[in-house]
Amino acid sequence: MGLTSFPLQLLVGVLALGALVATVWAWPRLAGRRWTAVLGRAGVLAGNQVLTLAALGLLVNTYYGFYGSWDDLLGTDTGTASITTAGQGLQVLDSRAVRGGRIEQVIMPGPTTHLSEQAYVFLPSAYFKNKQQRFPAILALTGYPGDPRNLMTRMDLPGRMASAIAKHQVPPTVLVMMRPSVVLPRDTECVDVPGGPQVQKYFTDDVKKDMTDGYRVASGREFWGILGGSTGGYCALKLTMTHPEAFSAAVSLSGYFKTIIDSTTGDLFGGQKSVEHDNDLMWRLATLPAPPVNVLVTSSKKGEGDYRSTLDFLAAVKPPMQASSLILPSGGHNFNTWNRELPQVLPWLAQQLHAPTSAST
Repeated sequence: MGLTSFPLQLLVGVLALGALVATVWAWPRLAGRRWTAVLGRAGVLAGNQVLTLAALGLLVNTYYGFYGSWDDLLGTDTGTASITTAGQGLQVLDSRAVRGGRIEQVIMPGPTTHLSEQAYVFLPSAYFKNKQQRFPAILALTGYPGDPRNLMTRMDLPGRMASAIAKHQVPPTVLVMMRPSVVLPRDTECVDVPGGPQVQKYFTDDVKKDMTDGYRVASGREFWGILGGSTGGYCALKLTMTHPEAFSAAVSLSGYFKTIIDSTTGDLFGGQKSVEHDNDLMWRLATLPAPPVNVLVTSSKKGEGDYRSTLDFLAAVKPPMQASSLILPSGGHNFNTWNRELPQVLPWLAQQLHAPTSAST
């Protein structure tokens, strides 16, 4: 049975429960001070703990997607996947049908930045019906360190998009699901680091080119939006505000507005105040002309540490930039809160994008 399979979780859970029942039944028989009785009690307790931890470990691993197989867990997975080319540079590792379309696991190379990262691309059913049509796209980013699979397993972005398309709430839209941390374990905060990884350029130039070359995705700014949570929310706002020629709209789920510097980031600015300012969204709003973009930010009055800074950001926005907000009465910095917001914000973002004609590029 696979490491993440439900039968294995059920089996280990039943064994853990059965061991607990057996312990209650056998405990009186293990009473006494003889070494065999003491050893028996210790063995029963150890067995219960091992089975209980195994059951909890399997549930946590499946929930968060830490390891995908036994070989992955044991570090013995040395197999390689066959690679097919979908377009110039972009490589497809896996493809599977899902409700409302297809998901492809790909590698996004960066010819201009020499960076490379894994992504999951959701192609709606309409993509396969009209071979001449190009489609709008949403770049969806996790937090740090993030696993792009969480955008499917924890937030169900493909399922939500398929449902919104089926209800005619939004036009068929491609999803590009990634994590913003493309040089793990370092957290680059989507900064073009002086003398280091050019992460902002990777997303604005390389990822967009990979998608427009490899898939029938329109390249114009009016066809591209970004959605992200936490660090991904900060990146969504920053990429859109600093590159309005590449993206026209963004959604930030519990994002922040200034680069976080800590032990995971190191020096991202190279001692250059100008780079620090460029990545400070509040500084940009106060100092530079507002970009012609439309953004939506979310927070909670109780449970979110960014509530006050979110209000400050909204107050600082000026035309031609437009900003909307979704403020919950309460909710923490977690997937549960974001899942409460997604039924509104995902259609909102898709509705900001144009639906290309067959001639659009």
